[in-house]
Amino acid sequence: MAVSYNKLWKMMIDKHISKTELTHLAGISTNAMAKLGRDEDVRVRVLEKLCTSLDCKLDDIVEFVPDVEQ
Repeated sequence: MAVSYNKLWKMMIDKHISKTELTHLAGISTNAMAKLGRDEDVRVRVLEKLCTSLDCKLDDIVEFVPDVEQ
């Protein structure tokens, strides 16, 4: 199962928030933001900070997608 943060990017566009702004607002590292950009796993604490900063729930920013078999 893979993770996708496309919902997060859409929310940021809708709220006119840049990655840099969100990094400062949520108090997360640039490394954590880079991992999000690559759809990599991040700590639950990072996701919690994002949800708190954006006033949303986890399923508003994260989506789990099934792995594609080749």
